[in-house]
Amino acid sequence: MAARSAPSCHLRLEWVYGYRGHQCRNNLYYTAAKEIVYFVAGVGVVYSPREHRQKFYRGHSDDIISLALHPERVLVATGQVGKEPYICVWDSYTVQTISVLKDVHTHGIACLAFDLDGQRLVSVGLDSKNAVCVWDWKRGKLLSMAPGHTDRIFDISWDLYQPNKLVSCGVKHIKFWSLCGNALTPKRGVFGKTGDLQTILCLACARDELTYSGALNGDIYVWKGINLIRTIQGAHTAGIFSMNACEEGFATGGRDGCIRLWDLTFKPITVIDLRETDQGYKGLSVRSVCWRGDHILVGTQDSEIFEIVVHERKKPFLIMQGHCEGELWALAIHPTKPLAVTGSDDRSVRIWSLVDHALIARCNMEEPIRCAAVNVDGIHLALGMKDGSFTVLRVRDMTEVVHIKDRKEAIHELKYSPDGTYLAVGCNDSSVDIYGVAQRYKKMGECVGSLSFITHLDWSSDSRYLQTNDGNGKRLFYRMPGGKEVTNKEETKGVHWASWTCVSGLEVNGIWPKYSDINDINSVDGNYIGQVLVTADDYGIVKLFRYPCLRKGAKFRKYIGHSAHVTNVRWSHDHQWVISIGGADHAVFQWRFIPERKLKDALHIAPQESLADSNSDESDSDLSDVPELDSEIEQETQLTYRRQVYKEDLPQLKEQYKEKQKSGTSKRRERAPGNSIRLHFVHGYRGYDCRSNLFYTQIGEIVYHVAAVGVIYNRQQNTQRFYLGHDDDILCLAIHPLKDYVATGQVGRDPSVHIWDTETIKPLSILKGYHQYGVCAVDFSADGKRLASVGIDESHTVVLWDWKKGEKLSIARGSKDKIFVVKMNPYVPDKLITAGIKHMKFWRRAGGGLVGRKGYIGTLGKNETMMCAVYGWTEEMAFTGTSTGDVCIWRDIFLVKTVKAHDGPVFSMHALEKGFVTGGKDGVVALWDDSFERCLKTYAIKRAALAPGSKGLLLEDNPSIRAISLGHGHILVGTKNGEILEVDKSGPITLLVQGHMEGEVWGLATHPYLPICATVSDDKTLRIWDLSPSHCMLAVRKLKKGGRCCCFSPDGKALAVGLCDGSFLMANADTLEDLVSFHHRKDIISDIRFSPGSGKYLAVASHDSFVDIYNVMSSKRVGICKGATSYITHIDWDIRGKLLQVNTGAKEQLFFEAPRGKRQTIPRMEVEKIGWASWTSVLGLCCEGIWPVIGEVSDVTASCLTHDKMVLATGDDLGFVKLFRYPAKGKCGKFKRYVAHSTQVTNVRWTCDDSMLVTLGGADMSLMVWTNEMEGSREKRPCDSEESDTGSEEDGGYDSDVTRENEISYTIRALSTNIRPMFGIKPHLQQKEPSIDERPPVSRAPPQPEKLQTNNVGKKKRPIEDLMLELVFGYRGRDCRNNVHYLNDGDDIIYHTASIGILHNVATGTQSFYQEHNDDILCLTVNQHPKFINIVATGQVGDSADMSPTAPSVHIWDAVNKQTLAILRCYHSKGVCSVSFSATGKLLLSVGLDPEHTVTIWRWQEGARIASKAGHNQRIFVAEFRPDSDSQFVSVGVKHVKFWTLAGRALLSKKGLLSSLEDARMQTMLAVAFGANNLTFTGTISGDVCVWKDHILCRVVARAHNGPVFAMYTTLRDGLIVTGGKERPSKEGGAVKLWDQELRRCRAFRLETGQVTDCVRSVCRGRGKILVGTRNAEIIEVGEKNAACNILVNGHVDGPIWGLATHPSRDFFLSAAEDGTVRLWDIADKKMLNKVNLGHAARTVCYSPEGDMVAIGMKNGEFIILLVSSLKIWGKKRDRRCAIHDIRFSPDCRFLAVGSSENSVDFYDLSLGPTLNRTSYCKDIPSFVIQMDFSADSRYLQVSTGCYKRHVYEVPSGRHLTDQAAIDRITWATWTSILGSEVMGIWSRHAEKADVTCACVSHSGISLVTGDDFGMVKLFDFPCPEKFAKHKRFLGHSPHVTNIRFASGDRHVISAGGDDCSLFVWKCVHTPH
Repeated sequence: MAARSAPSCHLRLEWVYGYRGHQCRNNLYYTAAKEIVYFVAGVGVVYSPREHRQKFYRGHSDDIISLALHPERVLVATGQVGKEPYICVWDSYTVQTISVLKDVHTHGIACLAFDLDGQRLVSVGLDSKNAVCVWDWKRGKLLSMAPGHTDRIFDISWDLYQPNKLVSCGVKHIKFWSLCGNALTPKRGVFGKTGDLQTILCLACARDELTYSGALNGDIYVWKGINLIRTIQGAHTAGIFSMNACEEGFATGGRDGCIRLWDLTFKPITVIDLRETDQGYKGLSVRSVCWRGDHILVGTQDSEIFEIVVHERKKPFLIMQGHCEGELWALAIHPTKPLAVTGSDDRSVRIWSLVDHALIARCNMEEPIRCAAVNVDGIHLALGMKDGSFTVLRVRDMTEVVHIKDRKEAIHELKYSPDGTYLAVGCNDSSVDIYGVAQRYKKMGECVGSLSFITHLDWSSDSRYLQTNDGNGKRLFYRMPGGKEVTNKEETKGVHWASWTCVSGLEVNGIWPKYSDINDINSVDGNYIGQVLVTADDYGIVKLFRYPCLRKGAKFRKYIGHSAHVTNVRWSHDHQWVISIGGADHAVFQWRFIPERKLKDALHIAPQESLADSNSDESDSDLSDVPELDSEIEQETQLTYRRQVYKEDLPQLKEQYKEKQKSGTSKRRERAPGNSIRLHFVHGYRGYDCRSNLFYTQIGEIVYHVAAVGVIYNRQQNTQRFYLGHDDDILCLAIHPLKDYVATGQVGRDPSVHIWDTETIKPLSILKGYHQYGVCAVDFSADGKRLASVGIDESHTVVLWDWKKGEKLSIARGSKDKIFVVKMNPYVPDKLITAGIKHMKFWRRAGGGLVGRKGYIGTLGKNETMMCAVYGWTEEMAFTGTSTGDVCIWRDIFLVKTVKAHDGPVFSMHALEKGFVTGGKDGVVALWDDSFERCLKTYAIKRAALAPGSKGLLLEDNPSIRAISLGHGHILVGTKNGEILEVDKSGPITLLVQGHMEGEVWGLATHPYLPICATVSDDKTLRIWDLSPSHCMLAVRKLKKGGRCCCFSPDGKALAVGLCDGSFLMANADTLEDLVSFHHRKDIISDIRFSPGSGKYLAVASHDSFVDIYNVMSSKRVGICKGATSYITHIDWDIRGKLLQVNTGAKEQLFFEAPRGKRQTIPRMEVEKIGWASWTSVLGLCCEGIWPVIGEVSDVTASCLTHDKMVLATGDDLGFVKLFRYPAKGKCGKFKRYVAHSTQVTNVRWTCDDSMLVTLGGADMSLMVWTNEMEGSREKRPCDSEESDTGSEEDGGYDSDVTRENEISYTIRALSTNIRPMFGIKPHLQQKEPSIDERPPVSRAPPQPEKLQTNNVGKKKRPIEDLMLELVFGYRGRDCRNNVHYLNDGDDIIYHTASIGILHNVATGTQSFYQEHNDDILCLTVNQHPKFINIVATGQVGDSADMSPTAPSVHIWDAVNKQTLAILRCYHSKGVCSVSFSATGKLLLSVGLDPEHTVTIWRWQEGARIASKAGHNQRIFVAEFRPDSDSQFVSVGVKHVKFWTLAGRALLSKKGLLSSLEDARMQTMLAVAFGANNLTFTGTISGDVCVWKDHILCRVVARAHNGPVFAMYTTLRDGLIVTGGKERPSKEGGAVKLWDQELRRCRAFRLETGQVTDCVRSVCRGRGKILVGTRNAEIIEVGEKNAACNILVNGHVDGPIWGLATHPSRDFFLSAAEDGTVRLWDIADKKMLNKVNLGHAARTVCYSPEGDMVAIGMKNGEFIILLVSSLKIWGKKRDRRCAIHDIRFSPDCRFLAVGSSENSVDFYDLSLGPTLNRTSYCKDIPSFVIQMDFSADSRYLQVSTGCYKRHVYEVPSGRHLTDQAAIDRITWATWTSILGSEVMGIWSRHAEKADVTCACVSHSGISLVTGDDFGMVKLFDFPCPEKFAKHKRFLGHSPHVTNIRFASGDRHVISAGGDDCSLFVWKCVHTPH
């Protein structure tokens, strides 16, 4: 018995010596109760200095490394290390867990901080990205997460003076964070010139955006905003580890051992140098400081805690000490006094008083100490050292007695003999030396039997023997003192050992787990008196066993607290305490031993300590002490519910197979059949492995489940309705307290729980994401708002949900063994119980976690397996039914009593108003009173009691009862055999529903002319079922063996049945009595068939690979069909009864002639010409198409053809029933498919008149009856089938715009590369050539000429200090849609281009901008709800979805004041392509460009992501909410339209069904609009508009437009719909049309743009106006009444815009772009004045100095000169083939310079007239020309080239000028070059891939603007010869700013965009005079 149960005594943690000072900081605080909170190892400690008492928080499972105090100073948050670390928030007063935050961080939690009001907590992880997370800790909910930094973060703090701001610091950085929506956005602190970039260790925030931080060098850095403003140097002489802010000011502590106090403005108050105080020592380093009033707490690196009173600061008080860093191994106990001695690698030996809880002596040695021992008289203390020596000290004064070094390796164990004469010393070199104590420790002997290091020693009581353990786990004995090994077992048998500290030996066998041979127990110590043994292991666990414990795997109690390995453990001399020491945590734990007799008292004194969360866990070793498990439970625990293929994986699998098969050509496949089937009735109920899954609904219907179907059964009408939302086995069912909603949990890789309405059978919410493999138990809370669920993963996870929102509230690991039931407390919604195999746990919610306490059984019983549970009449009372037939009654967590209730397990119990009802394996239903004292009544389930109205027959008496429920005057009972019975209170029993019992069901036959069928199963029964409205089992017969097939004879009188043992029998079809039987085969009979007509022959197929043919009349075997290589699966006869078709397991299709069985070969083509009497074959040409794409994973197991040979039904391994058109030729035919069965469908059969299809589920044991609905007959009811999902090949045509939008790849700015093909070394990396003659000193030289001619600006030059965006010409219409909207009743419009949102006033043309996006905007929408007026959402491109600032995001902002309301960082990698607000405006839908095209729903105000799901494998263009809904939306895209519903957190989608319309095919859909009554309109690529009712296509508006319908808009006001498409303007047609609500009539509008084709990308309708955005970047307003068009916005159609020129004197400028136009813009009037179509792409443009001529350079090498006044061509010429890159008039107007990509500059003399003959050209230009500038005197030209070189040439000779001095003297007329020493500073450090592309110096000559490939505009001073010059930068453009210019008078800067085809006009802000 000894080891069968855990010892009944107990340990309680009483004291911990130590404080974690190493590798941790800021972890020591005063609580509100003036207690001190800190941590050591895995324990949070609350120490009361007044009472000298400690309390412990023990909710962690590993080392705590971070701690934060709540602002109210009662709650504490602690974070731990580990693979799945978590944060606990706990109460320092009660030391109870308040909240657990988990499942986000990995590796560990480095820092924690609460915000000002304590609502939010921020944490930093130890993972590679140092993730920063913000939590709503009370709800356990993650609010935001972002990568923190690439290197370690040391401290983080909330800014207590600004909401939503945080600061973090660490290795070489400090970051200032802002939290908006779910986005945490960092800005790096700028060190600038004020201080060195260095590691910041700690920080504190103050008022006015000030932040103080402590640096590694001892300085304090002061920040304002993100800039370093000053440093306080030498605040400490070394790193500042801790900074603490309080009301009076700040305290800092550093590595120099000093504490400094500062006032609120950081002026020094005082300094305390701890090294100089009495307790101080050299090397003291402060890790934590806390200042409260006049007390200061200090924690040091060496595990001390000091308390300093400010006015006596020279006398710090040492309140806690511990060992310093280094492993702690040595532990010895004083033999007569309550003292413990420890020694560590920190070289100190310390003596602790166990009574006073204090350190009383300390001595430092020369070497690290590894073991210790005290002599019996307590005088000598021996210490073994790491270097192989040992030292003996006197305990009294710690003076040395002797120091001996005989060994080289560490001494790991030493012990004095009980008589005090010897000392045995065990060394790591495998020897034990024996020394004589009295002989001044002379060596007396040596033991050398071991082959490995010595780990433990014990002396015998008489000091004559020594036993040792070594590293190999060997136990050896030696005679003392000589050291001779004892090999004779007998000699040592009776030896009594003085102590027991060995880990191997018979007496301690039980400490090792049963099957483990690992060496992980470090220490044991036996307490002979108390008969207990304590052990310490590598997992931080201290265990208590009975002693002796002989059998492996003994029971124990376990205690956690130490973090990693516990190195040693000992009883105190009087056995009052146990002392354990931790290796890595170097902490000393003192546990009080509570013997059995005191245990009861202890429990009631301090329940929190006694059995709190983890203090004492019963061991969970083996099941030795449990009675044999009940066979049924045994069976059930072995079910794993694992699947080879989960349904969720099918889409990916299909994609993979499709990829593989792309090569194969596919012929046009048949359409899916017109017929469909509908589930009509299911025979079956899942009772064999589920319990309590049967209930009455509100209106008295019965709800239960079988296979993957939730069934609602109406017993009055004998009809069923079905919930078909699940796609795999349902395992559990619970009903809402109001009995109208039901929750069901299913099997799956990521299994879901569905909550659905029993009235409408619609899903209300779907919960998933936290379980694996399956959900085995669910329960609603009493208020119906919450739901608890349990998974079947390894740890049986328990999850608590807010099911309506679909939110996980809390999660915890349940148990290693199976949990059968979860019950929520009806009185306290935060409490629940779980029960299962040897498991009973009481849980309460703590934030995001659940804290569980094991039920305490005490002496009343054993740890039983619980099968069911209910709560009683108070919150404390609970009742559970056990596997042995008892009912356990619990109060709180204690077992109060047990009552015997049933023979065998109690499977189900139900609480009534007054009393309980139970049901068990014994088939008895028992009614009890309300305290389980009396059993009031029992009902036995027997055949005799069956009432006449029953729908079937009971198979056996007293079937095992698995579910009970009460209501409507009846007791409802579900049995293991799949029966549902209703017991009347007066006794009669009605059977309502039944199915087969456990065992696979394969055999199915339908009657030749009656609506009945027969089934036969492995449950050894043959059953006949009525398929007509009475739906019941007519007859049943037991068989001696299970059966696999059956068949009716053609006249219906006989029934043949094939059995599993190779025999078969024929029975009378009415009475089921035997007619005849045969036994010729050994293996299963797999198919059996009568020949047609008279039924003369019977063919019997077996797994022996033969088909036997019998003559029915003579009962003889007449033939055998041989030749199959594998088992036979199906057989069919032909009509004449002469030919058999056979399928085998090797996929052979064979033919045999009857009756002899001769094999025939029939050509494949001929097979279908033969008339077959039946077709159940799955092979051959006519059913090639029934094999799915993923044929390797899934087998088609059965098929059956209708009698009219039109429709083939199949069943497969994945549980799908499918219908195909027959013959199904060609691979992967189209089908309709139905999910109801869970796994394998073993058989399918049509009834005699094809009116019904009957299907059998193998493992779900259910018989399903489906009605066949013919094509014409059925009313338009949405069918339950899913269409086959291999879409059609053609998608409705091709359109260049669609293709371009679909294939565009969006790059983010940060990754943009050169727009020009540059080569060579970048300017800032080139070596400077020293000039020949260094210039003479300034005084003698003539003054340097101006770099730039500045004649046209007033006398005073004012530098430009800032640029403000004033105007943008451009609109992103080319690849975005639905992105122009009215605001403010049509006064303003809102749209976007590049990364700017633009609000444009229609009347004045003024614009204002939203500029917070950091990359291109792709979509825009306006919130239509009146509560959210002017709220806009915009989505942008991004990089990978890692939540960093470059990740894609959606911004929600106020269009009027441009405030950002929320930023949602999303998981759509690449970008967000569509956004839409819901009807209430609270939800936002976003769609991504990631490969899955994810669809996500947000609650945008909270920044919370509600739901997310992969949308489609191809591009989704638009997704929009229905205007009247918050849960329904539609997405359209490439060959895709889906109708979505949001249920809780789940997104359910239905594909659009085309089936009902002839020739309808799935086209690429581009736009969507909505009508009343669930109508949806989608615009297609072909110009049609599809009209959908629900998700079914009901009509097509053909050719609504001639080209693709790109945009549709639903007017909420009157329901009218606007469509916009791509078409040529014609008399009647127009690219914009206004339709009525049904899309029947329309009115077309022509856009008078003069384009050949109009392509509309966006439409919107306001008051009497329609707003249109076009592909040509125009935004046009069309009047509804007069159809007048007013163009509001113009822009270039295609970019880049390369050419840009500003008028010399007026506020005009010209732009020239790839779209072949040159446009003239007026800045003052904010509009385009003119445009010229050139017919070719233009590259450059230039005004003449007077502004009367314009020169334009083209991409094809031609250039043109126009006269400005008449726009007539003055001259044109083409001397080059390649693009002209720059063109310039000389300042004297005489020459025209033309630079091209042919590495040339040509000069033309304009004075010779318009003939334009080339006068000369520049030679040896090294690369293509980028920019050119003339000198002021027109004599020189500077040319920048594509190899980063600048050359200067003489004009007009073209000679290359190389003299640097001459070049330096030139004054330039303009400067647009990006090269040259004067502009060296414009090149940035980050220009590896990207370049500065353009530059321009202001007319005043002192400012310079540049544009670059990143899309930035930068402002510098000119000249800027220093590298990396200071500048201001302005964002807005997409990648590649192609050109930039100052307008006349330096009033504006114009920048031209490459990717965004937009022109930005910036207003220059000059510094005031």
